[in-house]
Amino acid sequence: MARKFLYLIAFCIVLVIAGAITLALYPAQLTRLSFTPSGAFEAQPALKANAYADPAMWYARPDMAGANPVQWLPDGLPDGKGLPVDAAVFFIHPTSYLDKRHWNAPPEDATARRIATIVVRAFGSVFNASPDVWAPRYRQATFGSFVSDAPEAKQAHDLAYADVAEAFEAFVAAQPAGRPIVVAGHSQGSLILKRLLTEKVAGKPVAQRIAAAYVVGWLVDIRRDLPSMGLPACAAPDQSGCVISFLSFADKADTAMMRESYERFAGRTAGGAPSYLCSNPLTGGIGGSAPASANPGAIVPDIKFEKARLVPGLVGAACALDGSLRIGAGPQIGPFVLPGGNYHVYDYALYWLPLRQDFARRVAAWHQTH
Repeated sequence: MARKFLYLIAFCIVLVIAGAITLALYPAQLTRLSFTPSGAFEAQPALKANAYADPAMWYARPDMAGANPVQWLPDGLPDGKGLPVDAAVFFIHPTSYLDKRHWNAPPEDATARRIATIVVRAFGSVFNASPDVWAPRYRQATFGSFVSDAPEAKQAHDLAYADVAEAFEAFVAAQPAGRPIVVAGHSQGSLILKRLLTEKVAGKPVAQRIAAAYVVGWLVDIRRDLPSMGLPACAAPDQSGCVISFLSFADKADTAMMRESYERFAGRTAGGAPSYLCSNPLTGGIGGSAPASANPGAIVPDIKFEKARLVPGLVGAACALDGSLRIGAGPQIGPFVLPGGNYHVYDYALYWLPLRQDFARRVAAWHQTH
């Protein structure tokens, strides 16, 4: 019991602080001092050949031994998993490494792996109507890399991306030719996903197999990002081969610092002001609004994200002019709501069932047109 309690405390501290760092809710000087590694970037050995053929390199994959975290379901889901969805899913988990001793999470770091497993269970389970969900382990960049201008930060992100890119190639190679693919991520996972779509998908044969891309918890610039990613934004609920992206905030939240942080990290100052994609998870389109009554089910988790209950009508969804998704006054969903009404940690949880239905609908649309 004592060990479980310590794990719980570590999990709470990591999520609360990590979200604050990523979205720059504290002064840049403080976050850099507190979380940026002071040492040099440590060159990592290349992964061994065919590293991702090993099931141990995955948090989830269909042939893994033992418990598979993405098979989790909340209490109150009326039809269980529902009808099987015929698509393979590649899910990239968000950052779970806070330590400033390294620029990248060591593969053996037990805390980072434990928290990543929790997040894969809570977020990746959206897609478990498919029996074929894959979530790779990777040497993620530490949180301090998001607030640093040091060249080591870019090296850390390049290393994380290289691991995920290799995992993606192994994932694609394992799928039957012509089978539809859904890619999804959150936070750092979505940052990596944007690059993955640009470098490994756009303009290549696999692009025709993408049924949907869920780039959640990271900003997507309509004019600058989407053309390089090679996919349009999802403008209709029955559209396939498109991108869904949103970030959740209470109505009165000030998102200026969040947007400045993303823009600074992206290093984009030319080409005019950015225009961010706000997908509405309750309508399946771009922008607009929908009342809470249109939300068939958020999940309200326990403090450990081990169990959750499905709650219809918890929040609505309205896209603001700044590209953020506004959820109303903000519900009492758990202790990890970040200062200022930032619901980043709960992006998937707030719209768990709508996203699950969206996933099935877009895969069905893909099958109808291929």
